[in-house]
Amino acid sequence: MFDVVAAAATIENGCRDAGNPERAAGERAYLKSDLEHFGAGIPAIRRVMREFTSTHPDLTHDELTGLIRELWAKPVHECRMVAVMLLQVGARLLGPGDLDLVESMIRGSRTWAYVDDLAGHTAGSLLLGYPEVGPRIDAWAVDANFWIRRSALLAMLLPLKQGAAFDTFAGYADTMLEEREFFIRKAIGWVLRETSKRRQQEVFFWILPRASRASGVTLREAVKYLDPAQRAAVVQAARKQES
Repeated sequence: MFDVVAAAATIENGCRDAGNPERAAGERAYLKSDLEHFGAGIPAIRRVMREFTSTHPDLTHDELTGLIRELWAKPVHECRMVAVMLLQVGARLLGPGDLDLVESMIRGSRTWAYVDDLAGHTAGSLLLGYPEVGPRIDAWAVDANFWIRRSALLAMLLPLKQGAAFDTFAGYADTMLEEREFFIRKAIGWVLRETSKRRQQEVFFWILPRASRASGVTLREAVKYLDPAQRAAVVQAARKQES
């Protein structure tokens, strides 16, 4: 029988052994974290995770999510990172009901270090595979918690790459465009930037009439992959408002 507590302890010990006290202090300060940090880098954390999954290749859905919950409950940065990684490697086991777990982890994150993968990879994959979770993501877009609102934006990355309609993201972004929160501004620009790699015209025609409302960080990201003439038009539209 799979022992969730023992499995989580094995992973925790592996991350501790891979740690570096000097790195731990710097990382904790950089992330403004109140968690314990062992100082293990992402490659080392991923290696610990892969060593575990290679010896437990047949985890069931309940075993996987039970382990994720156990790791997430530990006030240890590396354990939480493994929990986030396990959601990605175990994506084939997840269903729409698991969005509750993802949302609870986002709400408890309070940092991009967990939120961006939880939203951009796990929530995005669930939205791509199960369109019926769309109304939940709609609700995220108007949530009082800005990390949840950021997650609504980032959850659109994978669907947009796969050809989803631009309108849903556009609606989210339009209501958040004038927010002062940096992580919202950055997320809007990030999604526009990535989408413009394949859908340049849609991004250009959306951002152009809104250039005067968008922040500098949003615009810098949004125009990165536009052609020079489009980029110049957006910059000029933004400057008109300034003058």
